[in-house]
Amino acid sequence: MTQDKGKDNNYRPVVFRDRSAGYAFLTRSTAESSETIEWDDGETYPLVDVEISSESHPFYTGRARMVDSEGQVAKFERRYGDQTPPPAPE
Repeated sequence: MTQDKGKDNNYRPVVFRDRSAGYAFLTRSTAESSETIEWDDGETYPLVDVEISSESHPFYTGRARMVDSEGQVAKFERRYGDQTPPPAPE
């Protein structure tokens, strides 16, 4: 992928903050933000708030809900039972 001539992609250090976990990390991005934050190194960086990150996502934290497929099959069988069609008359 090449950059279009005449376009300036502002690729710079940006702080992303997970609002639900209170976790923030510094990385490089072209994301725009009018908010800023002073980071641990004393520098001020643009701040982008995100709803979810690896710190709060259930898949990465191990709090993922496991699907009980065996329980689902049993529930289906209880609800619908054995509904095999009767043999056809001869």
